[in-house]
Amino acid sequence: MAEIRAFRGLRFTEKAGKIEALACPPYDIISEEQRKAFLAENPYNVIRLELPREGAEPYQQAGETLRSWMDEGILARDPKEALYIYEEEFEVRGQRLKFKGFVCCVKIEEFSKNVVLPHEETLSKAKADRFNLMSTTFCNFSQIYSLYMDEKRDTARRLDALSAGDPDVCMTDGDGVIHRMWSVTDPDEISAICANMADRKLYIADGHHRYETALNFRNECRKSALTKDGSGVDYVMMMLVDMNHEGLVVFPTHRLLRDLKDFDAAAAMQACAPYFDLTEKDDIQTLEADLEALYNEGKKAFGFYSGGGRWTQMVLKDLAPVRELMEGKSAALQELDVSVLHTLVLEKLFGIDKENMANQINLTYTKVFEEAVSGVDSGAFQCAFILNPTRVSEIRDVAADGEKMPQKSTYFYPKLITGLVMNRLS
Repeated sequence: MAEIRAFRGLRFTEKAGKIEALACPPYDIISEEQRKAFLAENPYNVIRLELPREGAEPYQQAGETLRSWMDEGILARDPKEALYIYEEEFEVRGQRLKFKGFVCCVKIEEFSKNVVLPHEETLSKAKADRFNLMSTTFCNFSQIYSLYMDEKRDTARRLDALSAGDPDVCMTDGDGVIHRMWSVTDPDEISAICANMADRKLYIADGHHRYETALNFRNECRKSALTKDGSGVDYVMMMLVDMNHEGLVVFPTHRLLRDLKDFDAAAAMQACAPYFDLTEKDDIQTLEADLEALYNEGKKAFGFYSGGGRWTQMVLKDLAPVRELMEGKSAALQELDVSVLHTLVLEKLFGIDKENMANQINLTYTKVFEEAVSGVDSGAFQCAFILNPTRVSEIRDVAADGEKMPQKSTYFYPKLITGLVMNRLS
């Protein structure tokens, strides 16, 4: 099963400045304006490495920057191998929550070995970007976010005991999320945690592109005889969290449609009528609460919005049409809200095929309800489908069946911050 190990983390030194000005959110949710703002505050911000844009060859520049920062003492590797306990504390919907896991190196395995399991499809363009960066830096700047089963809470209790004291790092980001990190260097404690994980599978929550890139990079290094078995490229940095942790939060990702030829909202709902119970609603502000109530009842439901403040509540009548369209797929995948929407509505009724969705020709995503509504009201989009979140148990079941959800099926909140600890592969 999962093989993990401690590593000598690469971290910012005091010479670089305060960690609040050195860390940043994941690269794939940062705008160009945000990237420039981070660098304006501190030129040593990790975004210069994680999302390079400077120079004619930005990837090459990132590699040179990394080497120079290590030479200058801006970055330094810890003297001892460690596991890094990482906790995030945050507020969502008026409730204060926190979750805790640990950062380690995980041996890379093909998905077919059923050790590290994906749950979402990936895009080739994103993987090419991460591969080019890894090829010039030989470094993991951000950790992949994965889940594991710990029904007896053996690992959880150990992590709590090891993080009872003051953290090595404590910072609050621009969204008010508190990040804490503790280093564990005791060999016996490290061995015990590694042994705990030996019979467990890992389910990727966030970072599918980075994991597939690490796998491809390992294979390319072996092919080119750049490394030997057991070297740094055989492992990738991961944050591992108990799947049953009470602090885990998954947001839905809403779908917005644009540039559909001869689009007519009334005709669209008429086409949906044989499959859904449709209810017209007058107040867009009740949409999220109404959907949540249906979610708690176990219903497959969506909100359809095409402007004007009114919306249509869609509740699936019967899963049979979805099962027929997805014949040969697992029941876990067939029963997902996103599968119902993509297969029955977007593909069958709207004529938007999988390739179109993958290339986002007519489809855009947002996790923010207000953005979906304003996008339609502004005329930028013709309509929006508002979704409920995917349950963590559903993610586990789909991955365990060897299936993959449509892209953007999950949004774990909050995201893991980049820059607290990095993993040098060489």
